[in-house]
Amino acid sequence: MPHPAIALFQKTFGAAPRAAASAPGRVNLIGEHTDYNGGPVLPIAIAARTFAAVGPAEAGLLEAVSSNGGGVVRVSWREQLPAGWGAYIAGVLRELGAAEALPAGGGVRVAVTSDVPVGAGLSSSAALTVSTAKAIAELAGAKLTGRQIAGVAFRAEQDHVGVRCGVMDQTIAALAKSGHALLLECASLEVRQIPFRARLVLVDTGTRHDLATGGLNERRAECEAAVKRLKVDLPELVWLASWPAEWLARLKRALKEPVRARAVHVVGETARTRFGAQLLSQGKLKAFGALMFESHESCRRLYECSAPELDTVVHAAKRAGALGARLTGAGWGGAAIVLVGKGETKIVEAITRAFVKAYGREPAVWAVQASAGARVEKAG
Repeated sequence: MPHPAIALFQKTFGAAPRAAASAPGRVNLIGEHTDYNGGPVLPIAIAARTFAAVGPAEAGLLEAVSSNGGGVVRVSWREQLPAGWGAYIAGVLRELGAAEALPAGGGVRVAVTSDVPVGAGLSSSAALTVSTAKAIAELAGAKLTGRQIAGVAFRAEQDHVGVRCGVMDQTIAALAKSGHALLLECASLEVRQIPFRARLVLVDTGTRHDLATGGLNERRAECEAAVKRLKVDLPELVWLASWPAEWLARLKRALKEPVRARAVHVVGETARTRFGAQLLSQGKLKAFGALMFESHESCRRLYECSAPELDTVVHAAKRAGALGARLTGAGWGGAAIVLVGKGETKIVEAITRAFVKAYGREPAVWAVQASAGARVEKAG
């Protein structure tokens, strides 16, 4: 049996694809809203993946189909950016064109299937852009590195679709290593693989967000306003995450609310993430879990990016004896992660009971393991 994306390509376009690739979703263990502020993040890739099968099309034409429905997107991608998910692939084509990594004529057909939930904070958009970038580069015979693929995918999302994201999602999708978290310093793009073999549970609240039109762009603007004001005190400041933690009182005096609260979160989360990577590398899961709880509270109170459903999950996990829990993937809905030691079944049952009592429905819950990054797949 061919992969569903290959079957979808054949059914839609009446021919076999010439190349294919896949890329994972991710959860961020800690480091929320530090990425676009030049700070560290600590994500892992998950087993859920997006699969892209590709082949040539008429010169300059993008034809794309998804198992999520909506028919075939047909657009001259150099002139027009389609609405919806097709915009991400058109952005990828524009960036691959700039890198001279397109097949002759620049016409591409794409079929996409995915088991990464959309809008759950698991980076379905990066899984889409990284998988399609890798598949199209393979079709073109272009030898792009993982970092180059991540860069293409990042610029497609930020510069063309207009999501003011950081580089974390595309980097982990491209560079993830099985059994490891990735400590990524977003200002320097320095990466370090951190062993991660803890038991982690993902709780999808079913509440969805749209980052391009939601709170993410607003928060990013607030952080930029903080940097602009703080440059008066520290002219060489480029990234909010670079503000010295020992100067926190000075930061609080300089800024007014709500910008002050946003900045305090970023500086604190930067310190928590670097310390957390150190704890993980030493196998100190209980101490790491305590940082996760701290991170969630900072997201809830200072960055105001949580949601009642996420708070319900985290509070229930803490009461049931989980080592740690926090929202993941920007917030405003989506998913929470729970670090479990012993008693995983009891903890999951307690979370489910609390959620049903509050919202009348069960959340989706599944175990998560640190998985591998993007890879070329067989096209036939």
